[in-house]
Amino acid sequence: MTQLQVKEETVELNDDGFLVEPDKWSRDVAEAIAKENKVEMTDRHWVVIDFMRKDYQESGKSPTVRRITKNSGVDTKELYKLFPVRPGGTAARIAGVPKPEGCV
Repeated sequence: MTQLQVKEETVELNDDGFLVEPDKWSRDVAEAIAKENKVEMTDRHWVVIDFMRKDYQESGKSPTVRRITKNSGVDTKELYKLFPVRPGGTAARIAGVPKPEGCV
């Protein structure tokens, strides 16, 4: 397990880099996780992250890459530019949602 210091709070990440306590997610936590994953957040990144959080809250499941690209307004090519290494998993880490099904 890894600890990440975000302002005055310490958050724990599991061995795969996902939040142990998802309720501790905030935009500041997301920025810190993005930095750990070498992702510099832009407005387009936030479109994906906000979609993932909303979809997870509504469905109880982390959205797959296919669901993200079909419903967020970000197509597959752009998603891979935004999150070049394992886009589904990296975006899920930053969004503070569990590892998507089928994500290696």
